[in-house]
Amino acid sequence: MGDIRTEDSKKIHASLVIALILLNLHFLPSEMAATSSSPDFCLYMAPALHYFLLATLCWMGLEGFHLYLHIVKVFNIYINRYMLKISVVGWGVPALIVSVCLILPTKLKVYGHTDMPHSICYITNDTVKYTTSLGVFSLVFLFNAFTFIETARFMFTARKTNLKRGNPSEVKKNSCTVMVLMTLLGLTWGFISISFGQLSTTGLYIFSILNSLQGFFIFIFIGLSLRKSKGSKALSSSTVNSTNVS
Repeated sequence: MGDIRTEDSKKIHASLVIALILLNLHFLPSEMAATSSSPDFCLYMAPALHYFLLATLCWMGLEGFHLYLHIVKVFNIYINRYMLKISVVGWGVPALIVSVCLILPTKLKVYGHTDMPHSICYITNDTVKYTTSLGVFSLVFLFNAFTFIETARFMFTARKTNLKRGNPSEVKKNSCTVMVLMTLLGLTWGFISISFGQLSTTGLYIFSILNSLQGFFIFIFIGLSLRKSKGSKALSSSTVNSTNVS
């Protein structure tokens, strides 16, 4: 069960990384597409950017869901075809939302050239924008914030035990893990909420700097997870060998 859980975690991490890469690959040339003379290029970039943004948000939410199930809620839960169901949500729900947006009446003009604040190809209809992008982000952010608080509480409860046992290295590792989890769960995206009004420039700078490092923090988290997994396997193998020798 432990190996299956570890493999599922790796697949979820990989899916989030893929969604982030595809989001950036479509976001970076979006301004160029908006200023180009080809309207068809912009009509492709806008729904694609919307889809990969939603996919990124969904996979961050699924990171929180997976963490909640296996750390906060219970340790021995089993869901039949877990990764298949997770993948349907992660890639299928964004596809469903974008498909609905594409079949909306042409007069609504859902996708096209817009200014936010720079010219990009994205959603032009404010109602659709707030209902889909902001709505999904709010749900994911609130759930992941709750999961982060519960996970941090669980880890710092263990911290007190480790301090009593005289194990400061475990405490340091847990503290680093909690900080990395903030980025993994997308909590740094919350700084976009202060990117309006008087704090718009400051909020955008903080948002851009922290989220440009999201992939780096995910790499650290995966590295810590793999190290922990190898350590557990080595300990298990050593225990088995000792038992055989005895």
